Amino acid sequence: MVTQTISRHLDQNKKILKEAVGLEDSFDLIAKDIEIGHKSAFLFAVNGFIKDEVLADIMVRLSYLERDQIVPNVLKSILVKYIPHVQSEEVDDMNKLVLMVLSGGSALFIEGESSAIVIDVKTLPSRSIEEPDLERVVRGSRDGFTETLLTNVTLVRRRIRDPQLRLVMSKIGTRSETDVCIGYIADIANPDIIKAVQDKLKKTEVDGIPVADKQLEELIVGKGWNPYPSVRYSERPDVVSTHLLEGNIIIFVDTSPSVMILPTTFFHLVQHVEEYRQTPLIGSYLRWVRYVGILASIFLLPLWFLLVMNPELKPPGLGFIGPNETAQLPIILQFFLAELGIDLMRMAAVHTPAPLATAMGLIAAILIGEIAVKTGLWVNEVILYIAIAAIGMFATPSYELSLANRMVRLLLLALVAIFKVPGLVVGTTLVLLMLIVKRSYNTPYMWPFIPFNAKALFTVLVRQPFTQMKKRPSINQTLDNTRRPIR
Repeated sequence: MVTQTISRHLDQNKKILKEAVGLEDSFDLIAKDIEIGHKSAFLFAVNGFIKDEVLADIMVRLSYLERDQIVPNVLKSILVKYIPHVQSEEVDDMNKLVLMVLSGGSALFIEGESSAIVIDVKTLPSRSIEEPDLERVVRGSRDGFTETLLTNVTLVRRRIRDPQLRLVMSKIGTRSETDVCIGYIADIANPDIIKAVQDKLKKTEVDGIPVADKQLEELIVGKGWNPYPSVRYSERPDVVSTHLLEGNIIIFVDTSPSVMILPTTFFHLVQHVEEYRQTPLIGSYLRWVRYVGILASIFLLPLWFLLVMNPELKPPGLGFIGPNETAQLPIILQFFLAELGIDLMRMAAVHTPAPLATAMGLIAAILIGEIAVKTGLWVNEVILYIAIAAIGMFATPSYELSLANRMVRLLLLALVAIFKVPGLVVGTTLVLLMLIVKRSYNTPYMWPFIPFNAKALFTVLVRQPFTQMKKRPSINQTLDNTRRPIR
C-alpha cells in the first residue's frame, strides 16, 4: 500500500477521508470539529467503537487549553502533558491512521500539523464471559473465551504469568484486516514450528476472513478433502493454557470464541478436561468410556450389518444378533435414512428457538421413531444401534472429529453393503492409512501409536497422576522438556 501523508490543512484531510472511507456517506463515521488552544481541529472516529466517557473527558481537558500551553511543539505537548492515555501515538501516514480508526481508535487532526494523534479508547461490542457450551465440566472454572481477542488473551495471561509467554499480533485480509494473534512460550515451544506458522500467515493472500478461525485454518493448514481436523479448537482458557505449557502454539482470531491449538494429533482430539478434574482412577475410567463410545460410533453399525448379512460369521453366544422380523425397507436404506434423520434433527435443534426445542425433540424421538417402527418401515434393532452410535458421536470431545467419524461410518456401511467382509477390511485399512500418513506441521497425526512410543501411549490410555507428569510430550520437540524436577 502506497504511503499517503497527512495534510496540514483540515479541509484537505476531510476530503481525503471522504474518498478513502466515505466520510459523510457512512452514518457511523464522525468528524467532530473542536478547538484546541485557539487552533482548529477535528476528531475522526467510528461511533460504535469509542468509549464515550473516556473520550469526552479528554476532549473537555483539551478544550480548556490556551495557545501558550501547547506551543511550540503542539502534538508533543498534547501527547505528553494533556493526554495521559497509555495507548496514544503520533501518526503521519493516512493509510495507517484509517486502519487504526477502523480498528477502534480515535484520530485527532490539528490545523497546521502534518501528523495526527491516534488515541485507542475503543470499546468493542462483546458478550459476557460464560462457560462454553461444548466443553462443560462438573468441576472446574466456568469462564470461556468470547468474540473479543483482548479478553481472550487476558484469560490466558491470568493463568500463565510467565515472562516468556509471547503474544504476537498480525493482520490477515487486505480488506477485513482481521487481528490474528500467535501465542507460545518462547523457551518451551519449538522455534521451527513457530517460524512455519508465522511464514504461513505472512504468505496468506485473501481479501478477508469473516468466518474467522475456520477460514484461517484452511489457509495455513490446507488439509483439502481430508475430513479429519488438523488443529484442535477449544473455548476453555485452562485447556489452551495446558497446551501452551506442553509446547504447543495457539492462534487467536478476533471475533471468534475458539482458539486453534497446533500441532495436534488424533489423541489430542479425544481428550476432555473433565478427566483431569477427577482422580486418576476415575479420570482413566471416564477416558475409556469415551474411547468405547467413539469406537462404537464408527464400527458398531458396520459390524452389526456385516453379521446380519453373513450370519455364519456370528461368534458362539451371539446368535441373537440380527432382526427378528423384516421391514419394508432394506437395512442399508434404513441406516442411511436414519443417519440423515439424525443430522436433520441436529440441524433443527440448532435453528429452533429454545422454548420449542424440547417439543421438537419429542416429535422427532417419539412420533417419528415410534411410528416408523410400528408401520414396518424400520426394525427396532436398527433404531437401537443408530441411537448407540449417535450417543458415541455426541460423547466425542471434538465436534469436528465426530463429524469426520460419521463420514467414515457411512463409508464403511456402504462398503459392507457392496463387498461384505473385504469391504470392511479394506475400508478400515484405507482409513487407518489416511490417518497414519496425515501430518500436522510435520507432526505425525497418530502419534504415539505410529510412530510407536510406549510411554507416551500409556499416558494416552491412562490418566496419570499430576505428580508423575514430569516431561512434556516428546513429539513437540520442546526446548525445555522438563515440567517438574526429577528426583
